[in-house]
Amino acid sequence: MEKILVTKKAKEVISQLKERYGELMFYMSGGCCEGSQPMCYEKGEYKTGSRDMLIGEVEGCEFYLSEEQNQYYEYSQLLLDAAPGMGGGFSLETVLGMAFSITTHALMAKEDAK
Repeated sequence: MEKILVTKKAKEVISQLKERYGELMFYMSGGCCEGSQPMCYEKGEYKTGSRDMLIGEVEGCEFYLSEEQNQYYEYSQLLLDAAPGMGGGFSLETVLGMAFSITTHALMAKEDAK
């Protein structure tokens, strides 16, 4: 079972951003302010740390969680979506007037999360 899924709208926004910026990546830190919002960067623009976890890919873009967020979502499946709004301060979708967001679905068993 995939850990991170993506909606049709988020796929459209990612496609537009790829045309504009090239390869992308996502990071969600869980820190203060915008930390619980997924942030989209040009690939390599954000340097992940040794404790950050690659949980999968969306539309060919790596998606990382901080260690704390990964523990919090250990038994959940994440869904990346996009809607009109203000994205995180440095997140690329803000130029399109869009904001990425995450919703979750709890998994029933520890084995399902792997």
